[in-house]
Amino acid sequence: MNIRSIRIKSWARVAGLTLLAVCAVFLGASLFRTSHFSTVMGASSNEAVPKFKFDPDWPKPLPNKWKIGGITGLAVDKDDNVWAYDRPNDLTDIELEAELTPPIADCCKRPPSLIHFDKEGNVIGYIDPPQGHGMAVDLKGFIYTGNAVDGLNSVHKYDPKTGALLATAPRAPDREPGANPAQGLGQGLEGPSAGEHVPGHGSAGPVAGFIRPLGAPRQQPSPEAVEARKKVIAAFRAKYPPTTPMIVGNIEEVRIDDAAHEFYATDSYLGGRIMVFDLDTFAFKRGWGAYGHKLSEITTDDEDRAYTPGGPEPKEFRGHLTLNVSHDGLVYAADRMANRIQVFTKDGKFLKEFTMATYTGVGGSTGGVMFSPDKDQRLLYISDLTNNHMWFLNREDGKILGQMGQMGQNGGEFFGLHMEAVDSKGILYTGEVFYGERVQRFLPVK
Repeated sequence: MNIRSIRIKSWARVAGLTLLAVCAVFLGASLFRTSHFSTVMGASSNEAVPKFKFDPDWPKPLPNKWKIGGITGLAVDKDDNVWAYDRPNDLTDIELEAELTPPIADCCKRPPSLIHFDKEGNVIGYIDPPQGHGMAVDLKGFIYTGNAVDGLNSVHKYDPKTGALLATAPRAPDREPGANPAQGLGQGLEGPSAGEHVPGHGSAGPVAGFIRPLGAPRQQPSPEAVEARKKVIAAFRAKYPPTTPMIVGNIEEVRIDDAAHEFYATDSYLGGRIMVFDLDTFAFKRGWGAYGHKLSEITTDDEDRAYTPGGPEPKEFRGHLTLNVSHDGLVYAADRMANRIQVFTKDGKFLKEFTMATYTGVGGSTGGVMFSPDKDQRLLYISDLTNNHMWFLNREDGKILGQMGQMGQNGGEFFGLHMEAVDSKGILYTGEVFYGERVQRFLPVK
């Protein structure tokens, strides 16, 4: 064999190894792209968690120069189309310059509060009720929102085609001291209040209430003001005890149980109450508090709602209470401000409690509750506003199996992960508040 042939074989071997290495890199990158959105944490082979791939083609650009606000409700209808409930009042002046006369920029304009997307991401409809918090769609397509009409926050039923208000859940005629009826946010943490819109003029933005100028002291009320407020709150709670069979605080969540002709609502009163109403008549049927407390057993002592991250769980719900109802008739209630999920029967019998990311401070970790699309709904999907993760839990025992996402503004990341919905094919939709202000779609990867 001559030197030239040896050199040729050597170069062929090097080229082959190089090609093999490049292929391995591309294969690894491909595998990474399809799976990096779902990070498995100590999951065994029989505890597989779903993997998702961010879909950059959904939704399509919005029509009419709209810019969507923070997402406070998300629901999939019977046809697997998606309703997004947004907060138009989140938009600032510089986002509304196309509304001015004459316009001083190409974009943008205030959107309607409820936008209907098809599976391809096209806008196929919209209505514009007052912004709020929490929404659901029944099998007939009617929409139920938590929002304020005539200054009082409750559950309202709307015609999806005309936007006509059809029904309102019973509501206390007085507003809770300090509550903002336009927010429906319980803790008042997540956005500006509503008001009459002036074209081209917006609010201070979705995070204005969280930001304090550098070095500026936090305003503290005087002892006299604190004492006066305590008296006002005590008088209100005496007038509207926990047994009040109507909405008292602001709505946090709305869920439909079509088979039972009922809807569930959580209001923010006294840290949160689970309230059940007739789907046809809107008459109140039953309600309960943490650990299955009957409404008559819920205390008005705020010490029973005190919580320190990592410490003992409070005796009552602490705040920002959401829920969902599983196929097998269990109610999963997420008490976000206490980093926990409690499980009940439909009659309010307490069954068990899961805690999650208990180190999480202001804002809490246990946000929205959804289920995996399999027949047994084996997994809980929990959206986490503060840590900006989607958590995957074993529904039976609450064991954390994995998580998806991190804080950021790239596609597939989250900045204020607030709402979630899953369609019949297992496609996951998410909605963000704060500076996220968007709906994203994630396709399941097998």
